Amino acid sequence: MRSPHHITAHPYTNPYEELGRLDDGPQDVGPSDVGPSHAGPQDLGPLDDFFHEDVPDERDEAEAQDDPWAPPNHRRGGRRRRRGRFAGLPLALKAVVGLVVLASFLTLADRWALLYAERRAADTLKDRLDLAAAPEVEIGGFPFLTQLADERLDSVKVTVPDVAADRVSLAQVTATARGVRLDTDGPTSVRGADVPRLEGDVLLSFADLNRELGASQVTFTGEGHDRVRARGTLPVAGHDLRLRAEARIVREGDRGIATHIGGMRLDIGKLATYRPGARASEGLHLSRQSVARFAHETRKAKALLSVPSIVRRLGVPDSVVREALRNESRLTELTGTPRFAHRAMQLNLIDLALDHPELLKLLGFDPALLDALPRLTRPVLADQLSLGFRLPEPPSGQLRLRDVRVEKDGIRVRLEGEGLTVGRSR
Repeated sequence: MRSPHHITAHPYTNPYEELGRLDDGPQDVGPSDVGPSHAGPQDLGPLDDFFHEDVPDERDEAEAQDDPWAPPNHRRGGRRRRRGRFAGLPLALKAVVGLVVLASFLTLADRWALLYAERRAADTLKDRLDLAAAPEVEIGGFPFLTQLADERLDSVKVTVPDVAADRVSLAQVTATARGVRLDTDGPTSVRGADVPRLEGDVLLSFADLNRELGASQVTFTGEGHDRVRARGTLPVAGHDLRLRAEARIVREGDRGIATHIGGMRLDIGKLATYRPGARASEGLHLSRQSVARFAHETRKAKALLSVPSIVRRLGVPDSVVREALRNESRLTELTGTPRFAHRAMQLNLIDLALDHPELLKLLGFDPALLDALPRLTRPVLADQLSLGFRLPEPPSGQLRLRDVRVEKDGIRVRLEGEGLTVGRSR
């Protein structure tokens, strides 16, 4: 029986012998043949090759000592490689790239010179024509520098937003000149220009008319190819009278347009209508609504029929008038007839105001208004509604207006000019 303290002894094994068993070489080699002094390179096993230390050759050490030390180059591709990338491009492609870059710089320089010339031309026109603001100048053609060297511009477009002309300002004047000849002392000094021919148009916009003539609160709209309709209110003696008028647009001479005002009418509420003039159909007349109310307003109807001069103008027999004044039913029957209404609307109340001011006051008229209306004659109203203007006289040459027409946004007139000079002529 074994003692619990008995330890089984294992046989001792040499670790080098176990490593030797891993050799794949021939098994018949004797132990005497395996040794450091008899083993050649071809006889080395895998472990011997692993532990084998290569001894550097003496020539390699001499060459390594002769070469100077340099830090390693970690840049991708290296500098020499990048040079070779562009060096491989064809010469023709390089020339094309260079020409494109040069053309870009020349174009940029040309555009800068063009902008500078347009600004200088705008300032010159503002001073020469005494304009409130500098106009917009657009010089056409490309390149600009060659035109400047040749002292001739293909085209120049000038837009003036506001030109003072009589009572109104022209909303916009646009003109294009072609073949402009420059008077220069070099590319940087332009003394003036000769404009052989100029074409454009003048726009008198309704928006500007409504703004500039807005004291009367009148608006203008186009109606047909040569007519303008005016609608709005006109303050008279503290009353806002409704205004209606028609204007016909015509050309006046070579540099202006005129307006012939017609159909002028001022409505005093629903009480009466005033038309300036001396004809029978003009003056101050009762409206149809006022005459219709007389049939229901006994007091006003009796006051109107109590004046003999009015009765004679109405053409009502005296017997009928006396009966109507005694019987209200007969009065209502008389004032409600179509004949009476037609005759009553033909009465000129301006004439009656001189002889019977109290009667008109009873009918609802303000005495101050009756005094102010006769002063609103046709010429006075026509002047307030006039849309005429004249172009300013040019310093030289001729400037004419042609083809006046009414459009949706305003009155447009074609513009022509020739022999014009800007600045100092040659």
